[in-house]
Amino acid sequence: MSTINGLPAHVLLVHIIVVFVPLTAVLLIMSALWPAARRRLIWLITALAATTVALTPITTDAGEWLQHKLGGSPAIDKHANLGNTMIYFAVGLLLVTALLIIVHLRDERGKPVGRTLTALVAALAILAGSAALVQTYRVGDSGAHAVWGTQ
Repeated sequence: MSTINGLPAHVLLVHIIVVFVPLTAVLLIMSALWPAARRRLIWLITALAATTVALTPITTDAGEWLQHKLGGSPAIDKHANLGNTMIYFAVGLLLVTALLIIVHLRDERGKPVGRTLTALVAALAILAGSAALVQTYRVGDSGAHAVWGTQ
């Protein structure tokens, strides 16, 4: 994908990633720690995480097209390299969401997984969510520096 309505697709798609990754991460952490939130939000989190996993490679492919169109620079190359790692963080969110679904379904069926496993899933949610938040910041910051410079 190169352009959408004449605009570089990366410039438009990146905004979805910048919103969905932090939203997914925060809701995932909240739902892992707060069962009432989990009951209400687990399927929304699943949809957000799955959409993010699907859109991340499309966004990076569009970014590579834009990178080739603009020509390389150290700042753009750094941003592209960081952006290419984003899929791992998106997949991490989806995998922890899958674990949280198991916890949720077991709770709903009256067969909880136990406090230790629930705590482990919560710890993984905090780790995956925090890592995704930090990486989103790093990728976005490097992209802003690539576009706007260091001013």
